[in-house]
Amino acid sequence: MPQYLLPKQALTTFAGRVAGAKGGAMTTGLIRWFVDKYGVNMDEAVNPDIESYTSFNEFFTRPLREGVRPLADADFICPVDGAISQFGEVDDHQIFQAKGHKFTTTQLVGGDASLAAHFQHGSFANLYLSPKDYHRLHMPCDGRLTRMIYVPGALFSVNPTTARGIPGLFARNERVVCVFESPEHGPFVMTLVGATIVGSMATVWHGVVNPPRAPKVCEWRYDDENIVLKKGEEMGRFLLGSTIVMLFKPGTIKFNPDWAPERGIRLGEMMGNRPRQ
Repeated sequence: MPQYLLPKQALTTFAGRVAGAKGGAMTTGLIRWFVDKYGVNMDEAVNPDIESYTSFNEFFTRPLREGVRPLADADFICPVDGAISQFGEVDDHQIFQAKGHKFTTTQLVGGDASLAAHFQHGSFANLYLSPKDYHRLHMPCDGRLTRMIYVPGALFSVNPTTARGIPGLFARNERVVCVFESPEHGPFVMTLVGATIVGSMATVWHGVVNPPRAPKVCEWRYDDENIVLKKGEEMGRFLLGSTIVMLFKPGTIKFNPDWAPERGIRLGEMMGNRPRQ
């Protein structure tokens, strides 16, 4: 597979520099080409004027106008614009990636078996953000941040074709694991998965997590801080597209019956509700 042969680290570093550069007319031309190629709907942006963005990153992480993503009356809302890769029940500790491929919850969270144990027989959702999508990430429900774990890894593409071809993809790529505690739903995890040419991942409480890219697992604990984010609030962003993987403990979520793999999704739509007894 060509993914194994690509100089992914070099491509990612180069893309990050280009995306962060303030190149005047060249930057505007790149943004205009990107909007035309991917059919980006600039009418939804707070600032629809392509020529006003000083860097590609500024354009790529543009905020949306208020009201264009209303929040559903549901216990859990979809945290991103994108498409469903897979979702469902965790099979013991196994998360379904694509036909023939699985990875474990322990692998996903960077080897912490005690953290992963909360989600044994729980639920997961792998959501893919394509280049055209809005790239800020929001909260599916209220949550208090307890931990953040940076896990170094590969930088394979995370598009659906690659997900079908690379074993354990989301547990092999670089990722940022964000652990929350919900007063209503207990612990849950939002994992930002890196990919080829994803220049960086950032959270609202930390800022840019990478680069630099640490060679080992790094952890931040927030037990003594009261970092609380409400349902629908921004929690992070990607600089270029990627995937988010969420974990919930058993008995927490019954997914939207309209959801299906490869279905398009939008921020704010119903992701699911708590099972009713």
